[in-house]
Amino acid sequence: MILIYHKDFKRQYQKLSKRIQERFDERILLFQKEEFNPSLNNHSLVGEYNGYRSINITGDLRAIFKRYKTQVIFTKIGSHSSLYG
Repeated sequence: MILIYHKDFKRQYQKLSKRIQERFDERILLFQKEEFNPSLNNHSLVGEYNGYRSINITGDLRAIFKRYKTQVIFTKIGSHSSLYG
């Protein structure tokens, strides 16, 4: 699987605290090993994000991505309310 980070994602990631960035890095390693690990809560989205999926990073932090055959493009990262509100 090839991971790609959209420019919007990179910008949002840089604004996160180092602790949260480290948490994302840990979660992405888990994602690469076991994409549907229950702790990630990998699920499809509807509405504005139809065709995208989301994983949990922390209790309130989510990462949104689009899955293709060999690529995963992460497009956004943020709190549940900032992404879906």
